[in-house]
Amino acid sequence: METTRLSSKGQVVLPRAVRSAKAWRPGQELVVEVTAEGVLLKPLKPFAPTRLEDVVGCVGYTGPRRSIEEMDEGLAAAVSAESRRRK
Repeated sequence: METTRLSSKGQVVLPRAVRSAKAWRPGQELVVEVTAEGVLLKPLKPFAPTRLEDVVGCVGYTGPRRSIEEMDEGLAAAVSAESRRRK
């Protein structure tokens, strides 16, 4: 078992073995939870929880069906327009 010390500023250094085992790099944000056993540190999830309806995009689309070729052409046109806009 590794030990660490609380600094006068309330900082704790996690032992290298722990950081390596979790693949935590400098800047890793952690959620701090107080539990009956002590304090639990968990990595902060990079994205907020979402609902399927929020991320599926055009599932509710009711217009005419598009072929793969038409979708590819639409994407190519959008990329080209964005490229021109950035110049």
